Amino acid sequence: MTVLSLSPDSGSDIQAHRPTWCGPREWGARVKLAACYRIFAQLGWTELIYNHITLRLQPEDGADDDDGPTFLINPFGLTYAEVCASNLVKIDLQGNVRRTAGQPDWPVNPAGFTVHAAIHAGIPGAHCVMHTHTTAGMAVACARDGLSISNFYAAQLHGKVAYHDFEGITVHADEGPRLVRNIGDKPAVILRNHGLLAWGDSIARAFAVLWLLNRACEIQLASTSMGPVLEIPEAIARNCTRDSLQFNPNFGAGEDVFAALTRTIDRIDSSYRT
Repeated sequence: MTVLSLSPDSGSDIQAHRPTWCGPREWGARVKLAACYRIFAQLGWTELIYNHITLRLQPEDGADDDDGPTFLINPFGLTYAEVCASNLVKIDLQGNVRRTAGQPDWPVNPAGFTVHAAIHAGIPGAHCVMHTHTTAGMAVACARDGLSISNFYAAQLHGKVAYHDFEGITVHADEGPRLVRNIGDKPAVILRNHGLLAWGDSIARAFAVLWLLNRACEIQLASTSMGPVLEIPEAIARNCTRDSLQFNPNFGAGEDVFAALTRTIDRIDSSYRT
């Protein structure tokens, strides 16, 4: 099996379809983010044309922050299965489009970026932000006691889960400071009555956190339907988080898993690279 690299400076496999309006480093970031959207589609982590995965362009991606940071976001109106590297839209913290000459004119949903903008701006290291409305995630977000530390996956999130109370549809910028304050430094976030969110210093690390959180919610939804559950002692949960491969840099801190899922997407439909 041929393994195609998603490193921004890899060879022709990632740069083959790069348009003239985009530099090679930014194109590498675009391809990896587009792969993430397709992975979400494959996992069923979608909500019609809504929700977002956003990525801050770093200096190593060829970003120029002279006029403020810029981010990549999905074009509004497309499903995640339709997202590809070239139709991702570059925006600033206010949701204004930063379009280069020759770049396709895709629309964005500025209101949908409100939560993401607050986290990107307010939390150091939040270079990637992911938000979902999965059934299991929303169900736990609606549960009075939130996430139950009663299964293998939840135990790996000891001390990493934050909660933010529901304030209505997230279109008001004044909610941002309260959201950031409630999150603190915890990368797994349960938005009460709303859904799940994860952030990280890379796409893969944010994905690893969100996968664990969503999987924990799925098991909780199933186990609690059968009656009372066995809570895991805090000391054991603390050890589980310490020992989790998802956070272990020796196992890529999510990069290995993300690469494996990307290979799966490549076998199904590699059009995200265009």
